[in-house]
Amino acid sequence: VQLQASGGGMVQAGGSLRLSCTPSARTFDSGTMGWFRQAPGKEREFVAAMRWSGSTTRYADSLKGRFTISRDRSKNTLYLQLNSLKSEDTAVYYCAATTRGLIFSTMASREAYDYWGQGTLVTVSS
Repeated sequence: VQLQASGGGMVQAGGSLRLSCTPSARTFDSGTMGWFRQAPGKEREFVAAMRWSGSTTRYADSLKGRFTISRDRSKNTLYLQLNSLKSEDTAVYYCAATTRGLIFSTMASREAYDYWGQGTLVTVSS
């Protein structure tokens, strides 16, 4: 299964973007999907995740309120809405997925995910 991420680009500080991630198959209906990001010279960090059922959602504390994760079951697509972007949000954003329904405490762990997309670059200019 491949995860196709898109929607990145260049935006001015304060602007918005919406990222999309579409799996190549309906594999994760009982699982969990999420977003991580990696800025230049930094480790990959957790952004947000949700169970495909919608029952559980988790955000990185520092990003809560500006970013929103959602999914469209009919399109089999995961989204990440990025608002009020700052220069420090510049990073490659990766979509991740697992067939397991993760509990809240494990959603932020990179090791919990088995599938990764290729990443989409978000550049925020100040």
